[in-house]
Amino acid sequence: MAATRLELNLMRLLSRCEALAAERRDPEEWRLEKYVAALEDMLRELKKQSSKPAPELLNEYSRKVDFLKGLLEAEKLSSSTEKALANQFLAPGRTPTTAKERTPATKTVHLQTKARCTGQMRSELLGTVGLVPLLLCWYFTDCPCFQSDEKQSAVELDAVLQHHQDMQEKLAEEMLSLARSLKNNTLAAQNVIKQDNQTLSHSLRMADQNFEKLKDESDRLEQHAKKSVNWLLWIMLIVVCFIFISMILFIRIFPKLK
Repeated sequence: MAATRLELNLMRLLSRCEALAAERRDPEEWRLEKYVAALEDMLRELKKQSSKPAPELLNEYSRKVDFLKGLLEAEKLSSSTEKALANQFLAPGRTPTTAKERTPATKTVHLQTKARCTGQMRSELLGTVGLVPLLLCWYFTDCPCFQSDEKQSAVELDAVLQHHQDMQEKLAEEMLSLARSLKNNTLAAQNVIKQDNQTLSHSLRMADQNFEKLKDESDRLEQHAKKSVNWLLWIMLIVVCFIFISMILFIRIFPKLK
C-alpha cells in the first residue's frame, strides 16, 4: 500500500529530527523539541486514519519518536551520571528511516550520546570540568593527543557500529538457520502424522472387515448348531422307537415261563 501524504511528511520530519539529534546542539536550541512535539501530533493523526500503515511500521515510528523524546528529556538532566543512566534505557529504532541509511540513524545517535555521556563522566572523575586552570586547558587544546580525540571517537564509533552490524548479521543467519530447522522438523512431523493416519485408517478398515467376517461365521455356526440339534433329536427318537419295538418283539417271542 502506497504511503499517504501524512506518512511521507512524518518520515521527512523524522529524518530531519534524527539529523538534528546527531549534531552538537546549543543548550538553547529549540527546534528539535518543537519538531518532536510536531512528530507526536502527526503520529496520533496517522493512527486515527483509516488507511494507516501496518502495525509493525507504526510501532517503529512510535519507537523512534519515543527515543527522540527520551533523548531530549535526558539532555535536560543536570548530572552526567543521570544522563548516562537515562540514555542506557533508551530504545533506538530498528530499521532505517530512509533508503539512503545503511544503519538506523537513531541507533547511531544513541551510540554517540552514550559515548558523549561516558566522556563527560570520565572528565568529571578526572576533575577536568570546572576545576582545571586555563593554562592546562590551553595545553590540552594544543596537544596533538587531544586534537585526535574526536577522530579516535569517530573511529571507535565506526568500529562499534560495524560490530553491531556483524552481530545483527550473525543473529539473522542463526535465526534463519533455526527457521529452516524448524521447518524441516515440522515437515518431518507432518509426514509421520500422515503415515500414522494412513496406518490407522488401514487398521480400521481391516477391523471392519474382520468384524463382518466374524459376524458371518457366527451366523453360519448358529445355523449349523441348529441343524445338528435337529438331527440329534431325530436320531434319538429313532433309537427310542427301535428299542421299544425290540422289547415288544422280545416279549412276544419269549413268553413268560410257567
